[in-house]
Amino acid sequence: MHELIPDITLCILFAWMLGLLAHFSRQPLILAYLIAGFCIGPFGAGWVHSQESISVISELGLIFMLFMIGLEIDLKKIIRAGKVILFAGAGELIGGCLIGVAFFAAIGLAIGGGKFDAVYLCVACALSSTVIIVKVLYEKRELDTLPGRITLGVLVLQDIFAILFLAVQPSLANLQVSVILLSIGRVAVLVAAALLVSRYVLPRLFHQIARRPELILLGALAWCFLVAETAERLSLSREMGALIAGVSLSTFPYALDVTAKVTTLRDFFITLFFVALGMTIPVPGLSVIGLALMIAAFTVVSRLVTTFTPLYLMKQGLRASLLPALNLAQISEFSLVVIQTGIADHHIAAETANAASFAFVVLAVLSTFVMGRSDQIVRGLIGPLKRIGLRDLDQEGQGRGEDGHEGGHGEARRVVILGFFRAASALISQIERQNQSLLEQISVIDFNPLVFRTLSDRGLHVIYGDISNVDTLLHAGIGKSEMIILSVPDSLLKGATNEKLVRHVRALNPTALIVATADLLADVGALYEAGASYVTVTRLSDAGELYSVIEAADAGLLDDKRAELDAQLSDRREVLP
Repeated sequence: MHELIPDITLCILFAWMLGLLAHFSRQPLILAYLIAGFCIGPFGAGWVHSQESISVISELGLIFMLFMIGLEIDLKKIIRAGKVILFAGAGELIGGCLIGVAFFAAIGLAIGGGKFDAVYLCVACALSSTVIIVKVLYEKRELDTLPGRITLGVLVLQDIFAILFLAVQPSLANLQVSVILLSIGRVAVLVAAALLVSRYVLPRLFHQIARRPELILLGALAWCFLVAETAERLSLSREMGALIAGVSLSTFPYALDVTAKVTTLRDFFITLFFVALGMTIPVPGLSVIGLALMIAAFTVVSRLVTTFTPLYLMKQGLRASLLPALNLAQISEFSLVVIQTGIADHHIAAETANAASFAFVVLAVLSTFVMGRSDQIVRGLIGPLKRIGLRDLDQEGQGRGEDGHEGGHGEARRVVILGFFRAASALISQIERQNQSLLEQISVIDFNPLVFRTLSDRGLHVIYGDISNVDTLLHAGIGKSEMIILSVPDSLLKGATNEKLVRHVRALNPTALIVATADLLADVGALYEAGASYVTVTRLSDAGELYSVIEAADAGLLDDKRAELDAQLSDRREVLP
């Protein structure tokens, strides 16, 4: 153990240096950590060669990673998950595992006799990278879009699936019904005990030390390692216990505070985990590279098939079915955890584990690139998919009006709303309350299947289409409309900007009144030059509302103002609440 501190020093130093290179070259940090581990490990320069150090570093990293994954699992969101997410997640997990076992067994990987390479790989390939997906979707501001919510929902279900697999994983070599039930029973007991303690005991303790941040952090870590060690005593694993410890705290009143305080420590040990994992990767031979490429190709193809298919069958449209499939097309960090548990129990060959690690690296790089350009990729795929016979929502009830019959693309409405997000949702609700007859003169164009169905069911004229496509605007009858409203800010538009849309609309309709939205004050002039008749700046209306709140508070009328707002909200039926 005397070598542990110098070894950790080397790990952190190289992780930081290669992390800087990855940051400036816009590559995943995880890739940098793996390369750092390889460079200093036994198969690289050999500066870290102690197997004991590598094992300790790796296990600590695993424990903290799973503890934080558990903290971030929102049980309430799982319970509230809609049928679209449940069916998409079930289709991806069940379909992916069944196809995976068949595929990996067919290419000669072990599936019995104490070796379960095919089983571990099919599970690993069924899980997607939360770190990569959340980071890219956050940067693209797509976490709150329909494809983003579906993607995150499937990720949560994948975490639950991984928990169940880890419960039975130690018993794979003796997989009998009684053994499975016993393993699940142990997990159930541990989960129940952890939830009860976190519900009735820990809140009181943490309330007493709420003003002592160091005790909050120490208490969270003590809880993590207590449950982890209890799991070890129950013949589960410390990693499994750490995950349960995190899940039990996810509903904890101080969960947000705990997460904030543990995050820095988590990042430190997760870095060590991936560096330690990189140390175990030898220089690949042709067989390892070949298997890694097959694993990567299988992951992408299977994800497209098992995620796109259930979403398409649930009539989510081609776009909302393709985007989650592209988002999820990589291997998870959790997959590496699964593989490492298999290595520890001698269930999987070292060559298979190395190939899975290389596949993870390949997909991490490719997925970051693909997700960054997913809108362009999906637009390119929709045309060919339609030509081979797949129908989109614009071919299934396009532009249904108030009578429920088909409305032609070119049917002109006096007012057209291009793009439908929260501002448009509030506008429609306001019109419903103040001028119902105006709804008959409005047409909405958007490619959100939820918006399409909800507005159609309410009798509004709605067209499923991409507003950045000039053909969509042309066929929607924009040239005959009197007013066109662009209510979606540039930060949320895909494939277009308000200025670009104004120019397209003005070219198609020289006389219409065009209302556009500006994110920045500097955009207002450019929008007027492009042909806008009026530009809304939402920050001005927000400022006016906030100032009225200050005035009400100064006058002692804040309760009255709140009651007025509650009255306005009570009878609103917004499409996007």
